[in-house]
Amino acid sequence: MAQLAEHPTVKHFYEMSVDRAETSIPQVLDAASLRRICLDAGADDVGFVERGRPEIADQEGDIQAVFPKARTLISFVMRMNRENIRTPARSISNLEFHHTTDEANAVARRIVSALEKLGIGAINGGAAGFPMEADRWGSKMWVISHKPVAVAAGLGQMGIHRNVIHPKFGNFILLGTVLLDAKVSEHSHPITYNPCLECKLCVAACPTGAISPDGQFNFSACYTHNYREFMGGFNDWVEKIADSKSANDYRKKVSGAETVSMWQSLSFGANYKAAYCMAVCPAGEDVIAPFLTNRKQFLDDVVRPLQNKPETVYVVPNSDAQEYVARRFPHKKAKLVSNGLARQGTIRGFLRGLNFVFQKGQSKDLNAVYHFTFTGQEEVKATITIRDQKLQVSEGHTGTANLRVTADTKTWLRFLRKEANLVWALLSIMNEYTDDPCGRVFRTGKASRVHPASLRAVSDMESWTT
Repeated sequence: MAQLAEHPTVKHFYEMSVDRAETSIPQVLDAASLRRICLDAGADDVGFVERGRPEIADQEGDIQAVFPKARTLISFVMRMNRENIRTPARSISNLEFHHTTDEANAVARRIVSALEKLGIGAINGGAAGFPMEADRWGSKMWVISHKPVAVAAGLGQMGIHRNVIHPKFGNFILLGTVLLDAKVSEHSHPITYNPCLECKLCVAACPTGAISPDGQFNFSACYTHNYREFMGGFNDWVEKIADSKSANDYRKKVSGAETVSMWQSLSFGANYKAAYCMAVCPAGEDVIAPFLTNRKQFLDDVVRPLQNKPETVYVVPNSDAQEYVARRFPHKKAKLVSNGLARQGTIRGFLRGLNFVFQKGQSKDLNAVYHFTFTGQEEVKATITIRDQKLQVSEGHTGTANLRVTADTKTWLRFLRKEANLVWALLSIMNEYTDDPCGRVFRTGKASRVHPASLRAVSDMESWTT
């Protein structure tokens, strides 16, 4: 280190100091110039959101963790080719998703490179799809939530199908985010209307019934089928291999087509099974003409081919989705699988996940309050309330419980991971008091309805009943 001042790199740095002083980096970037940088990089539209905006306040911790210097968020959209998404041939649709995802990631990289050449620090706010922070599996794996940033940046509003709908391009877009350590002269703001037409075509096209006409969203139904070859579905497939006694036993569980499909996803990028909600959406200035010109023809050309397509639909046993497929699409084959959502690594993760696996239909006519007390490694108290087909999870014990459950943390998590079998414990719910290895399961007061269906309503059906 004594000779550091004589190092060529160090000498060059000091020689260039004068030039840097004369061409100092502006404290505030011109919004028009920054927009041009983004469009030249390949973005189809762009908006800017200042750090600290209330609409993205819930992401402050994530921003601070990955890029503490961030002062502005750039949100941009990439258009997809509509007909490629609409076709019943999902290989074509997935190719469009993959190509556009790659382009979005490349655009983010080019924006960061352009800013870096100007002496402005910037990072990609996370992939448009994958990779994600996989070590966080069971919680939030993505870095920045692109959708709320896009809405704050005036690039659209969320539709009933939970996709951002751009006012011009419709929902045929993918999103990207870039964080930079400079202020911008002018910020973007949310558009003043929602492009969503509330036509409910997404409701009609979804093979799992994940989207309700009243706006409710069944995350578990969507995740189990559409993301079968991602994350939880992939874990389930691996476990089927591990549990199989022989090749013949494996083939009884998994068809040849399913094995080849999984190989295809592993080789060329994970494939979606549906995304029909995006395919049929007619919203957006560039998109709406066929729908308004001849709605019957639009239904015949776009919606009905997806509805009528014979296919396997992946559902959790005894779920709302299983009932929906049998009732609405009897020509489609419902296959019972696990989605892995209930296999959490922490009790807090389990409690957070209940809203994602809650089955509205299974909770019909059920009104009950449950007090959970977890002991051991994690000491947590929680109240789970099911009322009017809605679920509420709150910290601590509130209200009068119809059922109280005290369980050891490790044993409960082993049960959720199917490493322990608690069927007999669930059946004992009907008893006044039962001692079991997990703790105490007992009932207090008079329950309006307390039976195993109540537990089916709040978790992964297969995990509860295996």
